[in-house]
Amino acid sequence: MQKYDIVIVGGGPAGLAAAVAAREAGTQSILILERDHELGGILNQCIHNGFGLHTFKEELTGPEYAYRFMKQVFDEKIEYKLNTMVMDISADRVVTAMNKTDGMFEIQAGAVILAMGCRERPRGALNIPGYRPAGIFSAGTAQRLVNIEGYMPGREVVILGSGDIGLIMARRMTLEGAKVKVVAELLPFSGGLKRNIVQCLDDFGIPLKLSHTVVDIEGKERVSAVTIAKVGPDMKPIPGTEERYTCDTLLLSCGLIPENELSKSAGVELNPVTSGPVVNESLETSIPGVFACGNVLHVHDLVDFVSEEAKKAGENASKFVKEGAVKSDKEPIKLVATEGARYTVPCTLDTDRMDDLLTVRFRVGAVFQDSYVSVYFDDERVMHNQKRIMAPGEMEQVILQKKKLSEYPNLKTITIKIEKE
Repeated sequence: MQKYDIVIVGGGPAGLAAAVAAREAGTQSILILERDHELGGILNQCIHNGFGLHTFKEELTGPEYAYRFMKQVFDEKIEYKLNTMVMDISADRVVTAMNKTDGMFEIQAGAVILAMGCRERPRGALNIPGYRPAGIFSAGTAQRLVNIEGYMPGREVVILGSGDIGLIMARRMTLEGAKVKVVAELLPFSGGLKRNIVQCLDDFGIPLKLSHTVVDIEGKERVSAVTIAKVGPDMKPIPGTEERYTCDTLLLSCGLIPENELSKSAGVELNPVTSGPVVNESLETSIPGVFACGNVLHVHDLVDFVSEEAKKAGENASKFVKEGAVKSDKEPIKLVATEGARYTVPCTLDTDRMDDLLTVRFRVGAVFQDSYVSVYFDDERVMHNQKRIMAPGEMEQVILQKKKLSEYPNLKTITIKIEKE
């Protein structure tokens, strides 16, 4: 059996950043396992700009951003295997993988970093009535067809869901000569970044219909028309509000799901809200020595935050390999999201192990205007920051100080909530 100090599952932006950080922290024996035929992950098909403003202080395309990290991996001579599928991770960190050159093989890892990314919610999970004709694609599949394969999915397009990929594909299809008739969103707010709504829809005159969903798909061989209708507060279509659009293509952009089948089979505890692992302040999962970062942990809005988080996972995995599990007699402090906040990452923290500053990321469950992000240490409010607007499509964060936490030696719970005053 081969042995590596750190095995990273996934060679996308999270896996690359984690590998570079682990090497910089002094770990030499690192292996990246990537199932695709090249490193870079989903960024290879994201040819639009807007990446890297936080990390590199300049605007890059997806492939440019990925290459900055790939070059560091190449320069550091970090090992990687492409076209390699990880089949299983055991509780004692034995990674089983396979490819066509090595067949099936096992690796004993000192630490494992999960960086598998996320996948799109498929049509089967959406319960859309109608036939099953050709011409229905997830937005990410359409993006790959246009940007990498060089194929046009269609000429007259309806998009269901206003996630960032759907918004970006509305612009991309328009630039390639297609007519995007409408973007329909089931919820009363968009799931994408505000800047994407402006740059991808408003600038091209593409209508966004909130609280609408697809109620019928016509066409036997190929989509010929789609009917959308307004939905009420119960999310059920309202009779009489139907609108029919002739089209040959329906793109689905209805949310992303962290790719956690491997985590689940390994016995990692998952958060029911994010569908990602429950992690502590070190981004360590419920299995000692198994860390998680990027979109496999929770879906991010900016890749810069993925890289930032992955850097921490790489550093902490390196520390684990050198020092082993840090024993603590203290009960970890629980982080709780409530009253408008949906979840927190991390879910627990131990002040003995945390850095001087800890970034806690979370998302809100609705649109909030002129509200406050409040942080409570048990029943005492210690932070109360005003935000002009908060939306589910954009991640929020609070920064906890170790020095401040040390003033509360018996602290049991940190609660993050949204308050009006």
